[in-house]
Amino acid sequence: MVPERVYDAMSKPIVGHLDAYFFQVVEDIRGLLRRVFGAKDAFTMAISGTGSAGMETAVANFVEPGSKFAVLANGFFCDRITEMGKRYGAEVVRLEKPWGEAFSGEEAAEFIRKEKPRVVAFVQAETSTGVFQASKAICDAAHEVGALVIADTVTSLGGMPVEFDANGIDIAYSCTQKGLSCPPGLAPISLSSQAIEWLRAKTTPQRTWYLDLKLLDQYYDGARRYHHTAPISLFYALREALIAIAEEGVENRWARHHRNHLAFVAGVEAMGLKMHVAEGRRLWTLNTPRVPEGVDDLKVRQRLLAEHDIEVLGGFGPLAGKVFRVGIMGPLSTGENVLMLLEAFEKCLRAEGYQPAASGSEAAAACYASQTS
Repeated sequence: MVPERVYDAMSKPIVGHLDAYFFQVVEDIRGLLRRVFGAKDAFTMAISGTGSAGMETAVANFVEPGSKFAVLANGFFCDRITEMGKRYGAEVVRLEKPWGEAFSGEEAAEFIRKEKPRVVAFVQAETSTGVFQASKAICDAAHEVGALVIADTVTSLGGMPVEFDANGIDIAYSCTQKGLSCPPGLAPISLSSQAIEWLRAKTTPQRTWYLDLKLLDQYYDGARRYHHTAPISLFYALREALIAIAEEGVENRWARHHRNHLAFVAGVEAMGLKMHVAEGRRLWTLNTPRVPEGVDDLKVRQRLLAEHDIEVLGGFGPLAGKVFRVGIMGPLSTGENVLMLLEAFEKCLRAEGYQPAASGSEAAAACYASQTS
């Protein structure tokens, strides 16, 4: 969901893409984004494009033809970044896990030390599975072999700690429509000093023009040299959303998402459902309870939408028909909404022949009570 104040910001008069006021908005965004990324001094900007544009920006600028590109693959978006790496001519090597599992620090480090790639990529928050991947061991091992690290933070930024500096991430990209609670259309990206040095030392011609970070830097931060017509209203929206996060306090926002995630999990488990991802590896923003045996997930999701105006997505790829994908983030992440969702979910499951073991909403309410006691 997008807060009303963000919609209101989008209604403000549009200025030119070389106007001084627009560049002030850009500077405000850059400072606010650093706080959310946990990147004190990193080079940070918002790319004009969706999260996939952020992904391609990372690959296009740092993955060179013939270089070894290591991908930790355990979901759909790891496969997407793999495909991008191949299209940019890299020698892609992969360490694979079943969808729904995370890599241990030891196995990731062993793989990286063995392969000695130029760049390592992983998905910190895998939208297709609900897995959160711990980052520090990956980054430490990559830096041991002189590699840069790309992290997909599309479903973590704004809802969970990315900890860019603390983990040692070199390139992190995200989107605006998930944890930041904005319309889609911009892709926040942050670069470490090592990544900037690598970029400045690069002498081979860039294979992308629109996503060339050197050109974008000259537009946003250097000579203000015209590059493209930026989507002004989306920048207004992003600034307002980031101001709202700053007002709440980013740590408070993380705590809110964690609290409501725990209550939702307590509710679905009380009903007898199992979570697809192991405890301690779960996203707080995107939950994946498994579909009970004998239940058609599509019929449940259709009932939720038709009867309760609640949209829940299903699994895809190897998880098609096996999990529900339930986003609880931004303005939706409240106790009231979690209890409403669980009540509706229980009704729709019952209508499709599943008999919950206990009341999900009562279990969630008890979870909330235990958190405040």
